[in-house]
Amino acid sequence: MMVRSEIPLLVPDPNRLRRAYGAFPTGVVALAALIGGTPAGLAASSFTSVSLDPPLVSVSIAHTSATWPELGTAMYLGVSVLTSKQELVCRQLAARACDRFAGIGWRSSEDGAVFIDQAAAWLTCSRYDSLQAGDHEIIVLRVHDFGVVAEAQPLVFHASTYKRLG
Repeated sequence: MMVRSEIPLLVPDPNRLRRAYGAFPTGVVALAALIGGTPAGLAASSFTSVSLDPPLVSVSIAHTSATWPELGTAMYLGVSVLTSKQELVCRQLAARACDRFAGIGWRSSEDGAVFIDQAAAWLTCSRYDSLQAGDHEIIVLRVHDFGVVAEAQPLVFHASTYKRLG
């Protein structure tokens, strides 16, 4: 059996690799919480389910994120699965220099998790584990509560653009 340190190092072209990763469509979520009474959040397309028992999901956050160091201190985080009608919400939550929640409808739970109004689904989560992985941190979250809107269509990120299911 070959261990990780014995595997030959290949250095792919980052632009070609980004296109290859972009061939896989993903949903888009907002990850948010109240920090000092003010909503803080970000958009992520690296969200995935991990386990039913215990109920776990994960999201990958770039080490360059200016939001995660503060957001990651929250006891509870809200995960909102964005809908096909929320592309502008997603773009605003992904922007670097703006009030990310200006004009966006949101609500918070008593424990400080923040949820985007009219999302396809929402989950109340707490940090369960994390793993440093290259230029990202993989954050594993434990799901404590959730809700789903049955007829909502998700926002999809594919080939570096937002799309809707046909």
